Amino acid sequence: MTISSNSPSHAPPSFRGGDLTDPRLTAALKTLELTVRRRLDGVLHGDHLGLIPGPGSEPGDARLYQPGDDVRQMDWSVTARTTHPHVRQMIADRELETWLVVDLSASLDFGTAGCQKRDLAIAASAAITHLTSGGGNRIGAIVATGDRLVRLPARSGRMHAQAMLRRIATTPRAADGVRGDLRGAIESLRRPQRKRGLAVVISDFLGDLDWQRSLRAVSGRHDLLAVEVLDPLDLDLPDVGDVVLHDPETGHTREFTVTPALRADFTRAAQLHRQQVESELRGCGAPVMRLRTDRDWISDVVRFVSTRRHTFGAPTGQVPLQ
Repeated sequence: MTISSNSPSHAPPSFRGGDLTDPRLTAALKTLELTVRRRLDGVLHGDHLGLIPGPGSEPGDARLYQPGDDVRQMDWSVTARTTHPHVRQMIADRELETWLVVDLSASLDFGTAGCQKRDLAIAASAAITHLTSGGGNRIGAIVATGDRLVRLPARSGRMHAQAMLRRIATTPRAADGVRGDLRGAIESLRRPQRKRGLAVVISDFLGDLDWQRSLRAVSGRHDLLAVEVLDPLDLDLPDVGDVVLHDPETGHTREFTVTPALRADFTRAAQLHRQQVESELRGCGAPVMRLRTDRDWISDVVRFVSTRRHTFGAPTGQVPLQ
C-alpha cells in the first residue's frame, strides 16, 4: 500500500496496493477514525439523531407547522384543538441500520489534486461508518466496481466496522474497459427487502443517469444521503495544448488539442451534467454532500453534518460547502 508523504495535510491516505494483512492499511484506517472522531467531537452530541436527523417511528412532541415540514406528519387533533396547524415530531429510532453503496468503478481511480477519488470514497465510507456506529447500530455495504458486486452484511460492533472498511479499501480495481454499474448496486438494496434505515450512495455520478428509478424506489423505504466525489478535472479542462486522454470505463484513447472552444464546451457539459445529477438526487429526496480531491474533505463533512442538524425540516437539496 502506498501512503504518499507529499500529499496535502487535508487529503485522506492513499489505499493503492494494500491488502487485508498490510499493517499500513490498519494504520491508515485508524488515522481516518481518529480524524473523524476528533473533528466531529461536539458536533454530534445530545439525542441520537444519526448523520441525517431522520423521522424515526416513535411519536414525540407536537409543534407549530413551518413551511417545508412534511405534511404527512400533521397532527390533526392538536391542529383542531388549537386552530393552528401542528406537526408531530418523531423520536429517532435508537437502533439504526445503515447501508453504504460504494461506487469504486474505474472512473474513481483518478485524481489530480491531493488524492484519488477512490481514496476520498473510502474516507467518506469511514466517516459515515464512525458517525453511525455505536448503540447497537448496524452497518453494511454494497461495493460495485462494474465487473463485480460485493455485499457485506449489516452487523453491529467495532470489529465488524473495521473489517468492512478493510474489505472496501482492498476491493480490486476494475479491468480496463469495464463500465461502472451504479444502478445495479442501488437496485441490490431493494432485494432482499431490508429494515428501514439510512442508505448512503457514494459515487462521482459520472456516466448515464440510469439509476433514478432504482434510487427513488429505495427512498420509499430508507432515508437517503448522496456523497458526490469530484476532482477539479471533472469540471474544467486546463489549458495544456495537445493531450492524450484515456477513458478507463470504455477503453477508448483519443488525442485532443485543448482549445478555448473545447474548454468552454467541456465546462458547459460538465455543469449541465452536475445540475442534472443534483436535480435527480433532489427528486429522490437525497441531500448531497460534495467532497473534492482539492479540498479539506473532513472540514466539508463537519460543515455538512452541522448544517443538516440546523436545517432539518427544510426542503431537501445540496448543502453549500463554500
